[in-house]
Amino acid sequence: MVETQIVGRGIVDDRVLNAVRKVPRHLFIEEAFRGRSYGDHALPLGEGQTISQPYMVALMSEALCLSGSEKVLEIGTGSGYQTAILAELAARVLSIERISRLVSKARNILDLLHYENVMLRVADGTYGWKEEGPFDAILVAAGSPQIPVPLIEQLRVGGRMIIPVGEKGSQILQKVVKEENKILTTPLVPCIFVPLLGAYGWKLEHRLQA
Repeated sequence: MVETQIVGRGIVDDRVLNAVRKVPRHLFIEEAFRGRSYGDHALPLGEGQTISQPYMVALMSEALCLSGSEKVLEIGTGSGYQTAILAELAARVLSIERISRLVSKARNILDLLHYENVMLRVADGTYGWKEEGPFDAILVAAGSPQIPVPLIEQLRVGGRMIIPVGEKGSQILQKVVKEENKILTTPLVPCIFVPLLGAYGWKLEHRLQA
């Protein structure tokens, strides 16, 4: 998987490659799909969520330019696979997921793999985690119509954010760098992520019960 799908597509950061080699992706996959764990595609998790394709996980991780000393905020824990990769690359990882069942499953797997530098929280990730900020890096694993203002506010000056921005069915992965008096945004690649739901993302649809 690493040589053909990740190195073969241009990922060169040795720390990222070693993290992808180390983290057993199949543990984060629903049992019905485990035979496809190391293919280069997203897979369903239930609850309308997915685990991102390995290449996208590696690309987003490399784009954060982590050295190992950072405090990272992840929005959209999902399966916990991206969380584990970040835990290999940073000093601390704080991850927010709005679906409690996914958080419980991810916590169990992360504990099994002895990731003690990870904190998980059930909440609206578009608000960020203000009391733990500022963050050296932020990774958003869901597509947003715009960059949530609280996440910009919680990013340290000099910090980097990776976030898919666009419509629900099509986004551009953006790299955001916060400078003293401005925000620099660089488009990376087209992508399709599940919608980022919340106060500063896509609004939740409330359906009336019959």
